[in-house]
Amino acid sequence: MWDFAFKSFNDPVWGIVIQITLLLVFLVLGNLLRRIIPALRKTFIPAALIGGVLLILFNWLIKTISPSDFKIINAGIMKIVTYHALAIGFIAMTLKVSNNQKKSGLGTLSIQNGFITGATYMIQAVFGILTVLVFLWCGKSIFYALGIELPLAFGQGPGNAMTWDMNFGKLGSGTDGSFGLTLASIGFIVASVVGVIYLNFHRSTGALTKEEMIRERRLEEFIEEHEIEDNDSVDKFSIQIGIVAVCYAITFGIMYGLAQFGDFVSNIAWGFNFIFGVISATLVKVILTQLQKKKVIKYRYINNYQMDRISGFSFDLMIIAGVAAIDFKVLEGFIGVIIALTIVGTLVTYGYVRLMTRHCYKNKEIEHEMFLVNFGTLTGTASNGMILLREVDTQYKTPASDIFIVSQFPAMIAVAPLLLLLDFASKSLTNIYIALGVCALLAIVYTGIILFLSKKFKEREAKK
Repeated sequence: MWDFAFKSFNDPVWGIVIQITLLLVFLVLGNLLRRIIPALRKTFIPAALIGGVLLILFNWLIKTISPSDFKIINAGIMKIVTYHALAIGFIAMTLKVSNNQKKSGLGTLSIQNGFITGATYMIQAVFGILTVLVFLWCGKSIFYALGIELPLAFGQGPGNAMTWDMNFGKLGSGTDGSFGLTLASIGFIVASVVGVIYLNFHRSTGALTKEEMIRERRLEEFIEEHEIEDNDSVDKFSIQIGIVAVCYAITFGIMYGLAQFGDFVSNIAWGFNFIFGVISATLVKVILTQLQKKKVIKYRYINNYQMDRISGFSFDLMIIAGVAAIDFKVLEGFIGVIIALTIVGTLVTYGYVRLMTRHCYKNKEIEHEMFLVNFGTLTGTASNGMILLREVDTQYKTPASDIFIVSQFPAMIAVAPLLLLLDFASKSLTNIYIALGVCALLAIVYTGIILFLSKKFKEREAKK
């Protein structure tokens, strides 16, 4: 017979509920603090990141005053939430029915931007690996593959950085997820602080002007043509959750099937739940679209606005849970490496993205917009990038947001080789040198593709 009485914070009945409640309560507190402190609001630091820091401080306070080293945070549950929230957020984003691809003139510019993303990942990997190798050459005892986590932490956020950091932990890195989570959390701060400095500098020179953040909500943002009714027997939001759940079930099936082919494939399968989530969501979206076209189903079941809310909620949970899961005791021997990777990662990301966006988009008069959305995304998440973009393009009047959204598919293709290298690179020091060479070569190739596409685009524009 079940006993529903509360026994401890790890209680099987109340444990998960308490941990989720803590995340949501401190998310609200983080947002409240951001609202009442103007300095925090102006830096664009996510409320979820502030909430995660508050939760860590609260946990530290409880441990300090408790005689038995009592903890309110269950790090295991926090890591589970971070892992699953990453995939759920990507599934919801992918399921959105995009009209951007119907707009003409975005093809070349979007492909360019996709390869800018891919090349930045490769450059982050090259300089991340080199930074850790310098520590090794100087005699520091450190796991050789930690540097390849830089593009995961800066480029993809806490979920994937934590997953692969935990995989490296099995090989003796001694980090257990906290190294990747810390680097990703710092990435949010880099995106916000550097983005604000960039905005203020270019406003002072007159290159950018301040737009008032006034945005009228229109009915079509919430409901589009031929969608299921709100007053049906099942709530529309429940349907959205159900579709996401179906996609994640398919994702699990794909990963489970691939995991049967041995340890190498298993590590890749379980380590990239978000990629298989994107694949399954794309498959489900195509099937639903075809069924609607053939009149097998009468209505459109996917609501873009509500999918945005699911992905936003998932990424907020991912950020705050990722921060809360950090074990600072584990990080004691890695502070210098984290600082070095942060500095190097920030400089090379800023330098490359600034150079490429200026070269590719200056003639379209969107170089600053494209820099902000790319730099914010490649150090934080897509949310950081879009927040910075909205500061200079409040109404999305420029094609920057469309280019960025459409570029995500070519970006995924360009980034894929790095993701496939991760397990290989972690096996030996020799392999990390090979991975370094491959990433450097791909960075050069991708840059060549960007410059070639830019030249062709300018030639085509000149003939018009």
